[in-house]
Amino acid sequence: MADRYHKFADLAAAMQAEVDYRIRHEDRGSPVVILAPHGGTIEPKTAEIAEAIAGTDLSFYAFEALKPGAHGDFHITSHRFDEPKALELVARSFTAVAIHGRKDDGTDAVWLGGRAAVLRDSIGAALRDAGFEATPNETLPGIHEQNICNRTGSGEGVQLELPRSLRHRLADNRGELQKFSMAVRSAILEW
Repeated sequence: MADRYHKFADLAAAMQAEVDYRIRHEDRGSPVVILAPHGGTIEPKTAEIAEAIAGTDLSFYAFEALKPGAHGDFHITSHRFDEPKALELVARSFTAVAIHGRKDDGTDAVWLGGRAAVLRDSIGAALRDAGFEATPNETLPGIHEQNICNRTGSGEGVQLELPRSLRHRLADNRGELQKFSMAVRSAILEW
């Protein structure tokens, strides 16, 4: 389904903050920000997963749709995602890791994308070491220079696409969520 809004200003003019959507953000002064630009009912559980990865020390941002509806009602494609608080936080960060959701395709593999190849590959290795599947993202590679994850100080970021089944498994099992989050965090902190 195509996006209903092509920029945040149009969405904000038609929808009401704290009723239709909310924005949560925390600038912790870290060089890495963890993002969920399609949280809430858009790509369910991505904000919760991003928040778990951010913990209490990494900067965090989530745009969350609060009302149910078609996927495109609140979804703004990543290379057009221009919500001002997100742009400011990402620009102050050296790099970003964006958590996204995708449809199930028969596998629980995390698709790895983004322009920060070294960090992307380190996250993939850490996830595999922790028992999760992780493969290069051929479908949604996240390499567009205007992709929200790449609008950082370095011009690079990482995009992780998680299938619905994995997102729900992580949300329903705190141990699995902690294992997943720690794997991503370990790659970030060692990088």
